[in-house]
Amino acid sequence: MVAGLDNRDNIVSSLTRFILELVVWIAGPWAVFAVYGWPGAAIALVCLVALPAVFSTPGDKKHVIIPTPGPIRLLIEFFLFAVAGYAAWQVWPIEAAWAVWGAIGVGVLAGMPRSIWLLRGAGERDGAP
Repeated sequence: MVAGLDNRDNIVSSLTRFILELVVWIAGPWAVFAVYGWPGAAIALVCLVALPAVFSTPGDKKHVIIPTPGPIRLLIEFFLFAVAGYAAWQVWPIEAAWAVWGAIGVGVLAGMPRSIWLLRGAGERDGAP
């Protein structure tokens, strides 16, 4: 569990989520750039950075901008995982793409306690709609 939070998180889950956020912030706009150029890549980067930063579940992060129910937060994270996997497949060598998919698998498995906590309605008792 992360100190001071009641989110059932662990270091492996946190670390893989962080790594996958970096992947999505790099590979996502890169993949968009290939189709839509710099304007599309810039918009994609802003959206992919803002999404997990703005929509947070109370009790999961210390700073919450827009309180979000746990199941919605989990959908956001799975969306980001999917973008990371797809974008890595599109723009990086096959070995790197497989490594990203491996990290997604590790993140999902290591994050099961937190995912169950989020699915059971985390945040709804603590101020989320």
